[in-house]
Amino acid sequence: MSAAPADAIDEKNAANDWNSALYLKFEAERTRAARDLLAHVPYCETRRVFDLGCGPGNSTRLLAMSFPGADIIGIDKSDNMLSVARACTPTATFIKEDIAHWRPSEPADLIFANAALHFLPDHRGLMTRLLSYLRPGGRLAVQMPNNTHELSHAAMRMVAADGPWAPRLLPVAKSIMVLGPIEEYYNLLAPFCSTIDIWQTVYLHPLDGPDGVVEWFEGSGLRPFLDLLDVNERVEFLTRYRGRLAQAYPRQPDGKVLLRYPRLFFALQK
Repeated sequence: MSAAPADAIDEKNAANDWNSALYLKFEAERTRAARDLLAHVPYCETRRVFDLGCGPGNSTRLLAMSFPGADIIGIDKSDNMLSVARACTPTATFIKEDIAHWRPSEPADLIFANAALHFLPDHRGLMTRLLSYLRPGGRLAVQMPNNTHELSHAAMRMVAADGPWAPRLLPVAKSIMVLGPIEEYYNLLAPFCSTIDIWQTVYLHPLDGPDGVVEWFEGSGLRPFLDLLDVNERVEFLTRYRGRLAQAYPRQPDGKVLLRYPRLFFALQK
């Protein structure tokens, strides 16, 4: 069998790449969690800071402002996100790399990962490896959405299972990473830490009805499903998803719906 032409491969990769415009439509809400995480990282002399899964650079910009004398390095595998990140924070260095296999060339002072590690199948093992990449006294700060059991995600799975696309999408639904109980993470990480702070915050985001919820997740949680569908299937999938969201999220008196969004935080010191 002959190989696909390079331009066809590039077109497919581009189609499945992250969409920074969709992601940044809710930049303030997404950056809020990064601010809350960074607020739990005490200021200290810091030379090398890594932002894993930096996306469009909104979290990298926060790190550059907080540690002006440090080398700030953003790591991501999306060309689209990295091009936006470079424009967002030109003083930082950005590298295209899969964070699942990333390893720094020398020990880090701070490794920051905002809404990135939960996409990886072995985020627990990765977190222990990241701690080993820190200098003594270095810090690891991680935030992961913990919304697999929320109505928004239950609706995704139900639509995936109820349609002509089910054979393709059900394996995706079953492979979505579920975060464990907080005690599990504490027992896993405590042996490697001198201090450990773990907490969960439930954010409530007022959005413009079901369409607002769809727009939110088109830039994140819906991507694994939509990437496997053609244009017409995507339209039908999102129509069915909107219908389920309308039932799950009643409108408030002002017309908004409230999207519950739990996030799990870790602020660790080696």
